[in-house]
Amino acid sequence: MSEIQHPPGCTCGAHDDKGMDRRQALRSLGALGAGLTLGPTVALGAFSDHARREELTGARAVQQGKAQKFTLLYTSDIHSQLHTHDEFFMENGKAVYKKRGGYGVLKTMIDTLRAEDPANTIVIDGGDCFQGGGVAAMSEGRAIVPLMNRVGYDLILPGNWEVVYGKENMLKDLGGYQASKICANMWHEKLAEFCGPMRDPNEELAGELIFPPYWTTNVAGVKIGFIGYNDPLTPKRQSPAYSCGIKFTKPEQNVARYIRHLREYEQCAMVFLVTHMGLAQQVDLANKPEVDGADLILGADTHERVRKPIDAKHSKVVEPGSFGSFVARLDVVVEDGKVKDSHYELLDVDPEKYPADEGMLALVDQVSAPYKEQLGKVVGSTKNTLVRYYVIENPMDNLVTDAIMWKLKPDIAISNGFRFCPPIVADGKTPTPITNDHLWSMIPVDSDAKYGEATGRQIWDWLEKELQNVFAKEPAKRFGGWVVRFQGMTANFTMHNDMGKRVNWIKVKGRPIEMDRYYTIAACEREGDPDHVLCRMEHVRNPRRAGITMHTILREYFGKFSPVAPKVEGRITATDAPQDLLSQLEGYDYEFR
Repeated sequence: MSEIQHPPGCTCGAHDDKGMDRRQALRSLGALGAGLTLGPTVALGAFSDHARREELTGARAVQQGKAQKFTLLYTSDIHSQLHTHDEFFMENGKAVYKKRGGYGVLKTMIDTLRAEDPANTIVIDGGDCFQGGGVAAMSEGRAIVPLMNRVGYDLILPGNWEVVYGKENMLKDLGGYQASKICANMWHEKLAEFCGPMRDPNEELAGELIFPPYWTTNVAGVKIGFIGYNDPLTPKRQSPAYSCGIKFTKPEQNVARYIRHLREYEQCAMVFLVTHMGLAQQVDLANKPEVDGADLILGADTHERVRKPIDAKHSKVVEPGSFGSFVARLDVVVEDGKVKDSHYELLDVDPEKYPADEGMLALVDQVSAPYKEQLGKVVGSTKNTLVRYYVIENPMDNLVTDAIMWKLKPDIAISNGFRFCPPIVADGKTPTPITNDHLWSMIPVDSDAKYGEATGRQIWDWLEKELQNVFAKEPAKRFGGWVVRFQGMTANFTMHNDMGKRVNWIKVKGRPIEMDRYYTIAACEREGDPDHVLCRMEHVRNPRRAGITMHTILREYFGKFSPVAPKVEGRITATDAPQDLLSQLEGYDYEFR
């Protein structure tokens, strides 16, 4: 065996003590340099008032130029809500509704806040932009791209619903964004058998990340970094066909490596995680040692309104609400390359404070024009407010299951635990019109209705699994949706019980469920599910399509029964949770309002 030759003067030999000492010295120097540059992990205060922010930004060091400030503006889960709408708030134990959101108002607000310090303001979105409204659905997301570009985002994370039109459309829509994109846990993958005969033009990239894992930028004299993560449960939460050609992995598999890379090699003063995983999962992630070194998790998915950062063991977590109704703002003061102070607050996208930008309104009209006549058609009306914010039961899904029951006449009608669709407010006197556009917000995919038959035992076990998805004691196992909805069946459960022991009783048409009896069920089809699966219930008997779509069922129901008046009526109740429960997260200083 020949001897390894080294260049003259090389000190990299395996047995070179001087070389070993040099490597150790370089490591120590690198660590020291990082420490001098980075400063302490940011201490986000418990303040959320405007006066506190003015105090921070008006500090003498900032005014005299000894310290600098940068600002993050953060939105998420806009769900293609183009216009100012009624938004739900809980005040003094009562639901109230105020006008919020709309791309025109959001544009004015972002421009106003960015104008305070254009060079040191970064605008970020956490995903679920091009799904949830009629214009988005009918254009397969394309119409939303110019609107996001006009807002002027710097960085965007794909959310779990970005896959709704398939991988190819996701890549084209996100590719149309002028903003940078990141995601460290979405990978190219060879198509599964259930994907059928479709072809993936990117099949040769199998095993590679679809998007860059992180993004860095320089502001206020320091470098900061962002690492992105989508919900690893996306293929189970969504119809499996949407994720054909995409593999999702858990953040714990690589987040520590990327945090270390940004801290030690990129020498970032702050590291942020931008995640679309749901508040419970994000708080769980912030408790894991793998995220040590991440200053803040900019979360998304469950539409939670975090007004004070939630403290966990290794990081902090925020979420900025949904539907373009809120903007989260973080101001950070930096001095000598170190973080000195910070302030976080959640701001309303209020049309009274920020009159809508006329150019954006014109652009909204332009992208909506091809679909305006169809989407604006009135299909019915409601006397009661349709709202979906409640975790356990809500009027909107009671309406959906009422319509399924009326049209298809099963024993049990089921609706998935969707969260989206802003409130449709009615005063109980003059009926509020319902349009085709509303149907796209209520049910974002016009799926086929489907029948199946299941025994009482199957239904009982299925409901246990669905409650586990919402209330699992291990937050990482919680889906982002709320409790599944139904008609024809009533149930009672105990939220805090162990898995498999939550359901106390079930009745079908007022009678205790019979474990050996078969019941007919109707729900929506999920593309890519095996034929024997119905709304995540496996091995149903005699599965068959009903020959009608969900939107058509709702149109016919509205046509016959308008004005409708659905309400919460105790179809499912909990022994240890109120009927108006608004969040899955427990054990932390957080309240949805």
